[in-house]
Amino acid sequence: MQHTISHELFSKAQQVIPGGVNSPVRAFKAVGGNPVFIKSAKGAYLHDEDGNQYIEFINSWGPMLLGHANPVIEEAVREAISSSLSFGAPTRREVEMAELIIDMVPSVEKVRMVNSGTEATMSAIRVARGYTGREKIIKFEGCYHGHGDSFLIAAGSGAVTLGVPDSPGVTKGVANDTLTAPYNDLAAVQMLVAANPNQIAAIIIEPVAGNMGLVLPKEGFLEGLRELCTREGIVLIFDEVMTGFRLARGGAQERLGVMPDMTTLGKIIGGGMPVGAYGGKREIMDCVAPAGPVYQAGTLSGNPVAMAAGLAMLRYLNTHPEVYTLLEQTSQTIVNDIRANCKALDLNLTINHIGSMFTVFFTDKPVVDFTTAKQSDLAAFGRYFQAMLHEGVYLAPSQFESLFVSTALAEPTLLQQVAQANKKALAAAFGK
Repeated sequence: MQHTISHELFSKAQQVIPGGVNSPVRAFKAVGGNPVFIKSAKGAYLHDEDGNQYIEFINSWGPMLLGHANPVIEEAVREAISSSLSFGAPTRREVEMAELIIDMVPSVEKVRMVNSGTEATMSAIRVARGYTGREKIIKFEGCYHGHGDSFLIAAGSGAVTLGVPDSPGVTKGVANDTLTAPYNDLAAVQMLVAANPNQIAAIIIEPVAGNMGLVLPKEGFLEGLRELCTREGIVLIFDEVMTGFRLARGGAQERLGVMPDMTTLGKIIGGGMPVGAYGGKREIMDCVAPAGPVYQAGTLSGNPVAMAAGLAMLRYLNTHPEVYTLLEQTSQTIVNDIRANCKALDLNLTINHIGSMFTVFFTDKPVVDFTTAKQSDLAAFGRYFQAMLHEGVYLAPSQFESLFVSTALAEPTLLQQVAQANKKALAAAFGK
């Protein structure tokens, strides 16, 4: 594959954009080479500026559950655009979106729309602090909740890729109010709570972690957090920006049967447009201005075009439950093919998988937390990524990311092509 135009664009971009990209993981630093500049996408395919085509597994980091340029969502956006792009005032769609989210997500009684997952998590923490009158929070090593100051302590995802998990610019005061525990270690959380009596406002967690690669909660872990938070008056926040509406109609909390006090959402509720939301129990959400004293605002929150896209997506999911069956079947086929290829090549790699999310970890050890995720062979992953790209399959350019399956990948010929590419790429990564 030729990437001449992409290389030229990256060279230009580095002169005018920090690092040449607008989000760090896009720079390909973790996998070598230069990033591919995307021109268009349709269904399961990306097309770059050089005319190359790729079967893709990022799906805009999750929201393209139905594939790219889905006609249901495109039609809704075109209709909304004809009435103007933004009002900065209340609209019918905001109310309908709130009603739909409350209907679909089990724990949410009231919800506030924002513009990104980062805004949602930042706001949720502020509300939890205002509601409890406490200042400290507990987060988990390797969980990434956006780039808010409170979260860039032992962060995952792009922060790990850069090798800067504790970002410069985050003050000592903020760091002191953020306590960290290993994912899946309930005893460590209990010790932190005991050492900081009546000081913990919130525990925030990805109920299924996707930002150190996909890591599943151990049996009893989330239930233990729920019991602890109830007993100690701590607000339990599930960051479902990735998992919301993807792992089930009601997200990870429905699938796993554990209810948080607050939930943060994003990705899918925008149908590809930039959207976020946070919601939860009525008494907590009534602390948010103008109903209560905790301030949060945004001119573009509830943007009419974004609401139209998100409503089209959620309504489709709400009325087509077979989507989740198709996603499960497609994802299981892909994972089974990867396992078969590993066996044929005498490779023992760890594959974590749930629903339509999975990660192939380049380690033979179980991956249950950030420490075990970091045992992966990053050089081998980089070789694998580049080999898959050469074979026309576009993966997340970091070991520490989940891959996302869309319904557009369900075609047998596509699945066969992916399986063949995977076998070649695994062989290339390990010199077999």
